[in-house]
Amino acid sequence: MEPIAVDTWRRPLRDLRLSVTDRCNFRCRYCMPAEIFNRDYVFLRRDLLLNFEELTTLARVFERLGVRKIRLTGGEPLLRRGIEDLVGMLVEATGCEVTLTTNASLLARKAGALASAGLTRITVSLDSLDDAVFQAMNDVGFPVGAVLDGIEAASVAGLPVKVNAVVKRGVNDHGVVDMARFFRGTGHILRFIEYMDVGATNGWCLDDVVPAAELIGRIDAEFPIRPAAPNYRGEVARRWEYLDGQGEIGFIASVTQPFCRTCTRARISAEGVLYTCLFATNGTDLRSVLRSGGGEEEILRMVRRVWELRTDRYSEIRSEATVDLPKVEMSYIGG
Repeated sequence: MEPIAVDTWRRPLRDLRLSVTDRCNFRCRYCMPAEIFNRDYVFLRRDLLLNFEELTTLARVFERLGVRKIRLTGGEPLLRRGIEDLVGMLVEATGCEVTLTTNASLLARKAGALASAGLTRITVSLDSLDDAVFQAMNDVGFPVGAVLDGIEAASVAGLPVKVNAVVKRGVNDHGVVDMARFFRGTGHILRFIEYMDVGATNGWCLDDVVPAAELIGRIDAEFPIRPAAPNYRGEVARRWEYLDGQGEIGFIASVTQPFCRTCTRARISAEGVLYTCLFATNGTDLRSVLRSGGGEEEILRMVRRVWELRTDRYSEIRSEATVDLPKVEMSYIGG
């Protein structure tokens, strides 16, 4: 049995985020602002994207090195034609849990096929229940109701749903209690995410961050909650549960409560570049090895070497000196 990969901080490789496209049909301000990602923006050509066989090969390699969960990301992964076929290939080729993060714009029509292919869970991005606020944040006028339809379709198909909301002060933070009220008791787990300085195009400013502690206080004042134990080492969301038994809620506090020292995630961009941190400034090209005839053993040695030299802990050392570093865009690497 292959020994698992462990980095310089003794962090094992357990989670793999696979981006399947750099395209998205939303233009969320914190991810793909329209003035940058406009009609003149050049996205990756299809032949530059990893094909499903290449993605599956990489998944097998990462499983051998210790990965137990694979999350498909983008851009918007449901824009990738035949995404349900990829899910089936990954499920068949690995023993990993396969999940997917989506804006849910296409989820109502795709949920059944994804569930049949073996997808384990869906994570839906929904930043507000207020239609005007949500449409302004996605910047393409997509309505809240259509996202909720996608969530319902996933639930009917038997897929557990988590809902992620990025909170930006003065934009949607006034609606966090309403979101908690809406999702508590539904079985869907709502998670609030601190606005992060991912990429270099979203105009991030620390003043725009609403600390998780503040969000917890607001929700606890309306619906009392208490901390819950993590499900596993390296879980990014801090779990809280409602005292009245109406489920749980989570908070992802990468800015104010960094969790770098338990990070077990690797990320591969849609064109096959391996990144060992969401805030990475550079990566390792795996596509060229795949397409030059490199087999699984060569790729495995390459990935192991990269991971075992890993020193990343951006969120723990975040400062004025790091914020302006060139970083890979969220739409390119996935969440």
